Amino acid sequence: MAGGIRENSGDELSENHEINVTPFIDVMLVLLIIFMVAAPLATVDVNVDLPASTAQPAERPDEPLYLTVTEDLGLNLGNDTIDRAELATVLERVTEGNKDTRIFLRADKAIEYGQFMEVMNLLRDAGYLKIALVGLEGVPAAAAPAAGAATTGPAAGSTP
Repeated sequence: MAGGIRENSGDELSENHEINVTPFIDVMLVLLIIFMVAAPLATVDVNVDLPASTAQPAERPDEPLYLTVTEDLGLNLGNDTIDRAELATVLERVTEGNKDTRIFLRADKAIEYGQFMEVMNLLRDAGYLKIALVGLEGVPAAAAPAAGAATTGPAAGSTP
């Protein structure tokens, strides 16, 4: 129970039945701020729309070695069609056993991510760890003149 001081009441304090809400408002504002900060961190479902790379393309070697995954999940090394089981032996022959050769990996848009990762795992199992992903070179959004201006080349994000 809260007591109030009044000038005319004398020595005895009379009871005041009003609630002081200022501390409650302070607590509520602090809780509101905590929830406003914590709510965006608690989201689980994140929609991702990945943009094209606008980084400078990496320098290509004189004779790049392209491994292509076609829409029907076939593999082409350069212009030659190869079987998945023969990938390691064909790469060994073409690169003359040099595991540091950079492999430029490109795939059709219709390929599922899991299928693409299987091909990357085949390369890793064969010992080829230098893989450059090939994609369309993007133009920054502010300077995008036309959709037909994009060219193909190695993307900047390649594994060492």
